[in-house]
Amino acid sequence: MTVIVVAGAAVMLLVVIIATAAGAGLEAVLLGGDVAPSPAAAAIPPAMLALYEEAAITCPGLPWTVLAAIGTIESDNGTSNLPGVHSGANSAGAEGPMQFETATFAAYDEPVPPGGADPPSPYDAIDAVYAAARMLCTNGARDGANLRAAVFDYNHDQTYVSEVLSLASKYE
Repeated sequence: MTVIVVAGAAVMLLVVIIATAAGAGLEAVLLGGDVAPSPAAAAIPPAMLALYEEAAITCPGLPWTVLAAIGTIESDNGTSNLPGVHSGANSAGAEGPMQFETATFAAYDEPVPPGGADPPSPYDAIDAVYAAARMLCTNGARDGANLRAAVFDYNHDQTYVSEVLSLASKYE
């Protein structure tokens, strides 16, 4: 009897884990699937969502939603086929899913995060998102000191800063 109870609990736990990983959340499992996924879960590929969350942890005070907003604006979370996202550079010289200029990426590409490319590459989503987190952290995001300045340092355009912070608030 104990084996059956343990097996049933294990199956239920597996269902919850799979549903949560798929963005459905525990509420959807418990309430019959009628709960809508969060805006971020609905708009961001699960692997990128997890990557934004993991990279943000490396900078206390940096909300993962800011990384997600930048990734969304820059490359539709790496899914865009525009020049520079997967290879080459765009007309401004930006590369990869987080649209780094070569020299800027080189300044923030170390240490190589777990699962990143070696040598680091701006086209590798892991390397790019962690580099973005390091850059934002260095330039004002640490401990939430000056998030607006950090985003402005990422892209020197006040309209861009406002768009990033607005989108980030919608992901919360």
